[in-house]
Amino acid sequence: MTKMADNASSVEIVEGCRLPVLRKNQEHEDEWPLAEILSVKEVSARKLYYVHYIDFNKRLDEWVTSDRLDLKKLQFPKKEAKTPTKNGLPGSRPSSPEREVRKSLDLNLQSATAPSRGKTLPTPKRKVEPVPLATQVSPATPVPSLPSSAEASQASVFPAVRETNTFKSREDHDQLSSLTTNGTARRLIPSQPGRKRKANCGGTDEMIKVLQYNNPQSASVFLPPPEDSQDSSDGIPSAPRMTGSLVSDRSHDDIVTRMKNIECIELGRHRLKPWYFSPYPQELTTLPILYLCEFCLKYLKSLKCLQRHLTKCNLRHPPGNEIYRKGTISFFEIDGRKNKTYSQNLCLLAKCFLDHKTLYYDTDPFLFYVMTEYDSKGFHIVGYFSKEKESTEDYNVACILTLPPYQRRGYGKLLIEFSYELSKVEGKTGTPEKPLSDLGLLSYRSYWSQTILEILMDLKPDNGERPQITINEISEITSVKKEDVISTLQYLNLINYYKGQYILTLSEDIVDGHERAMQKRHLRIDPKCLHFTPKDWSKRGKW
Repeated sequence: MTKMADNASSVEIVEGCRLPVLRKNQEHEDEWPLAEILSVKEVSARKLYYVHYIDFNKRLDEWVTSDRLDLKKLQFPKKEAKTPTKNGLPGSRPSSPEREVRKSLDLNLQSATAPSRGKTLPTPKRKVEPVPLATQVSPATPVPSLPSSAEASQASVFPAVRETNTFKSREDHDQLSSLTTNGTARRLIPSQPGRKRKANCGGTDEMIKVLQYNNPQSASVFLPPPEDSQDSSDGIPSAPRMTGSLVSDRSHDDIVTRMKNIECIELGRHRLKPWYFSPYPQELTTLPILYLCEFCLKYLKSLKCLQRHLTKCNLRHPPGNEIYRKGTISFFEIDGRKNKTYSQNLCLLAKCFLDHKTLYYDTDPFLFYVMTEYDSKGFHIVGYFSKEKESTEDYNVACILTLPPYQRRGYGKLLIEFSYELSKVEGKTGTPEKPLSDLGLLSYRSYWSQTILEILMDLKPDNGERPQITINEISEITSVKKEDVISTLQYLNLINYYKGQYILTLSEDIVDGHERAMQKRHLRIDPKCLHFTPKDWSKRGKW
């Protein structure tokens, strides 16, 4: 190690260099993953290097000393070749093929749709780059492949024919999804003609007998195509939209925002180590600890300032209306317009643990639902989700977060379940705003799987025949959007195809796994404890 440190002083390591860096893995064993140097600083005559481990989540980025660098495999940043500048002028930004294609598409679109007065459409600013699936989603979250064009023409909302009713290998998931740099999963839609296809599986009312499986404990469920069956891509945006309480936008990505700027946050009895950059005021980023009032979320620079603030702060719970309470768990509804300061402070705190979105200060169009745990000192924040007052795309969640001290305790699923209970009261189906973070995607998939399996296992045989249910009926019962129901059934590999009929087959493995998961799920939302009246925001002026 000393030799490497000596080499570090002789070789100048600059930003952009790549080299193996020593770190401990989950088993506390030494490993040397490739890392990129994002920044270099000198503290007490000692150089520190801020590294990002390639193909690892950014939350693992850290400052390291020179003795952890393997300089034998140092890669210097490649110098960009000078490309011909536009109109021969120096300083012009070189064009990429993607930008040129996008520009030509925009020009075509403007010429085809712009009115004669010369009004043009704005050019999209966001650049989406596909990255390998493994870099964003855990290997244990497979997504089965989509049907081929021929099969899609029969009933395009359903997946391809499955030959077996058990789980398939978890390695054939790349065909369905590609991920953007934000962690967004996008459907890969097979080429299709311009007209909509109709399902020709014998119609929704035509039922046929399905094959009896040898396993007597396997229950098969008819799944007739829904009446309004169209391509499963209908209603799914091709890319994440640019709105939300934490707007999805990667154009801000630079060295500053790629680095964590807050060392530690003290929130009540917890000290939190932030995972990502959050735009707190610059003067607070040099402090060893940033202090937050756990009730109003005001940020302060010292413990003395916090103690002085607590003598004046009258809040012992989040501002807004308490709309749910059962045991020690409560939910508060906060209007982003009426409680602007609290909402902005909540967004700043959330940004420390959410990388896939950036901060958005206009909180007026949003409602925030904060989950708290009660004790003798007050209502302590556990997590929250935000949603738009009016969503044109049926989003029932904009951002969702469980704070790190409360993770892996069932609170994430409780937040998700609560968001769907609100959708049930509103009489709507909902879906979370994309992109989801890696942890968010896992939580939602788990919730959807458990909710849908719960319904399928409760179905009773009708006159001795196997029970029947449609995707639309599952969606109406759960308030889960139809596209999410379909993707979950594909993910669980439940759908089989036999003699022109789609059926769902629940194997023993799936039933046993579901029962084990439900035994661990102690926290549930009780609809009787919810006191919520939805508002019609379209009839209110500016909310």
